Amino acid sequence: QLVESGGGLVQAGGSLRLSCVGSGRTFSDYGVGWFRQAPGKEREFVAGISRAGTKVAYKEAVKGRSTISRDNVKNTVYLEINRLKPEDTAVYFCAAKVTVTGAVITSGSGYNYWGQGTQVTVSP
Repeated sequence: QLVESGGGLVQAGGSLRLSCVGSGRTFSDYGVGWFRQAPGKEREFVAGISRAGTKVAYKEAVKGRSTISRDNVKNTVYLEINRLKPEDTAVYFCAAKVTVTGAVITSGSGYNYWGQGTQVTVSP
């Protein structure tokens, strides 16, 4: 089970830190990704992190102002986004998949566990 939190309403230029808490199997077995879906748009990859946290990947639009990290003791993956823009408005989902390699999965179809999402709204 994955549970996201940390979303909310923020003004453009502000920051948010989203959290994704996992339960069940050993969390360090999972690669984790963050995705987002805006109204009327398809779900898109935002950031991903390998099971050990040694590899990360970002969508170009958030690269340089976002940081994904994980704390496997707390079973939590974080996504911090700075300098938020109105176009960052979306429901943000975390997803997880047991991986045997240290790869970062960037495709939504590569994940088999999903959270319920947390709304992020950025006002102009």
